Parts: sequence; structure tokens; C-alpha cells
Amino acid sequence: MKRIGMLTSGGDCQALNAAMRGVVKTLVNSREDVEIYGFLDGYKGLIYGNFRMLTGKDFSGILTKGGTILGTSRTPFKTIREPDENGLDKVEAMKQNYYKLQLNCLVILGGNGTHKTANLLREEGLNVITLPKTIDNDLWGTDMTFGFQSAVDIATDAIDCIHTTAASHGRVFIVEVMGHKVGWLTLNAGMAGGADIILIPEIPYDIDKVIDKIEERDANGSRFTIIAVAEGAMSKADAKLSKKEYKEKMKKYPYPSVSYEVAAAIQEKTGREVRVTVPGHMQRGGSPCPYDRVFASRLGSEAGKLILDDQYGFMVGYKNREMVRVPLEEVAGKLKTISPDASIVQEAKLLGISFGD
Repeated sequence: MKRIGMLTSGGDCQALNAAMRGVVKTLVNSREDVEIYGFLDGYKGLIYGNFRMLTGKDFSGILTKGGTILGTSRTPFKTIREPDENGLDKVEAMKQNYYKLQLNCLVILGGNGTHKTANLLREEGLNVITLPKTIDNDLWGTDMTFGFQSAVDIATDAIDCIHTTAASHGRVFIVEVMGHKVGWLTLNAGMAGGADIILIPEIPYDIDKVIDKIEERDANGSRFTIIAVAEGAMSKADAKLSKKEYKEKMKKYPYPSVSYEVAAAIQEKTGREVRVTVPGHMQRGGSPCPYDRVFASRLGSEAGKLILDDQYGFMVGYKNREMVRVPLEEVAGKLKTISPDASIVQEAKLLGISFGD
């Protein structure tokens, strides 16, 4: 009998259910006797022993369902070693619940912070396998994460819809796309949606260069401009600040987000009418797209194979169109960012897209 613990941690996204289904179907179809313990609301469930036994029926009909049947929450890695409000040692509590249920391994689905904690549990002696979940596509060690393509589709639809109203009114429109530290989602959705300007965290922008692009389009007879802005986009001036200086600035920040700062600067310098649209958490929601359903199922199947082979301490990744096993210690704490010299950035520039640099 194999006893498998499973949890989803961090922000939700599409195809979490599809990935868990892939793990369980692989184990069940192997004819291996298994028990699945689903921990509720991420690491909180593992810390406080909140779980429920799951059967094959729980995973039936969830391939197309968004969100996560287990619930999720954020448990910051930086506080994981700190006792909770009642003095509970969270790491020790997770280990105790693991051993109490006599688990053979934990299957953990999550992004960067989740992988840091997963690697910590591995270092503490637990058998752990992870699956790469994030709409940001910023996990090191894998070419793709599930949830990313579905989010790209939604953000692209938002940009597509903005095109008609922007063209009708001759306005500058900003669409703010999720992504605090990396710009994969904004870059891909911006290119797919035909954005004229794309601002991402990895390439600090000069607002005057942004305005140059708008005025260039005006001169060429274009009535409107579409700007895709990542949540974490940063000006060149801000990029030069120290962390302390930047934190001080943000304490007095008068805008809801960077998109509104960009909009205000454009309006002030050009007199142009600017509108901001924020799709927000819509990008995490809804059913997974067909690509993510297939991709998450493949990841889940590979995780199932790892369990059957008693191979632990790996993230299931995707490299050169094949599933790979990436040691957790190589993944934890690393971000996959966009290089300003990356071919996709250079190709976007050849298409006439400005990055404000």
C-alpha cells in the first residue's frame, strides 16, 4: 500500500485539478494499492492536520475544472520557521502529520515560494515530488508551467477586446497583466494581442521612449496605441533606487498600480486620453485551455511514474518537449526571468514593438 499526501499551494490557476487527476489515474491504472490524503488549503492543511481521504471518484470529471478541489492558500517561506500565534513549530508539525499518516511521499503543486518550502521538507527527510504550477511561467528548470497558457489566452482576449474600443475612440489604452517579478505572461499576451508597447520588469522603461512610440504611431496615421504593462514593470529611474529607497517611495505611492502611473505620465506629457484596463484575477480563473489540460496530465503522469519507481526529491519539468526530473535543490529559490537579449524580445522589436528602453 502506498500512501500519498497531496496539496496545492500559493495562488490558484487553471489545470491544478487536471495535474492531480493525472497523478492519481496513473497510480490507479498501475494496479498499485494506494491511499490518497488531500491536505486542505495548501501547507496550512499539512501544518494543522486538515485533510480528507480521496478516492478515484473525487478525480472524476475534474479535467476541465478550474481552481483546485483541495483549496489553496499562501504560506510565506520567509515565515515558515517562525512559530504560529500559538507557538506551534510549523515545520515540525508538517513532519509529524506526514509520519502520523505513514505517508510514502508528498505531491506538492505550486510555484516559487511553494518550491522553497517543498525543498525544505526534502531537507528535513520527507519524500517530496513537485509539479510546476504558476501563470507566471517563472519556475527555473522547466520550459513551461501549467496555468501559463490558459492565462495567456485570457490576457490576450482582454487585449483583443480593447483593440476595437481603442480604435473607435482614438485612445491610448493600457492593459495591466499579472506578473510582479517576471514578464513572460505580459510578453506573450502582448505579442499575441498585437500590443504596440510592452513593459516588463526585466526591461526598465523610459517614459519618454514610450511616448516616442505613441507619437510615431500618430505620425503614421494610427489613431490608437495599445500598451501591455506587467504589474511589476519599473521605470529606469526606479530601477536605480536601492531596495530601501524604493520601499520608501512606495509608502507614498499615489497610484493603484504602475499602469496608472504610466497613464498619468502620458496624459501629462502629451495631453492624450489614456484608459487603463486591469483583467486581474480573471487571468487565474475559468477552465484550463486544451494545451494546459494535456500538459498538466502529462506532468501528473510523470509524477505518478516517479512514485511507482520510489524516486523522490524531484520537480517534474519540461525541457525540449519532453518531461524531465529536476532535483528540487536546483529549483528552489531560482527565478526564470526574461533576458533583455532573449530571441523573443529581439523578434518582438523587429515586429515594431517597443519595450520603452
